[in-house]
Amino acid sequence: MEESTVYRSLKREAQEEKSREIALNFLREGMSVDLVARGTGLSIEAVQHLQEELNQTPQA
Repeated sequence: MEESTVYRSLKREAQEEKSREIALNFLREGMSVDLVARGTGLSIEAVQHLQEELNQTPQA
């Protein structure tokens, strides 16, 4: 059975969201942006953006 375009799009979005969650966890543990990017497949720019978001979020 062939996957629909909508299904593929939703699946890709879910995978990207999971990669972002993993990247945030790695960044919280102090891993470098470069290492997080290599480990998750996200671009360095995307990981830098996530790092900036973490730096702006008050820590609980």
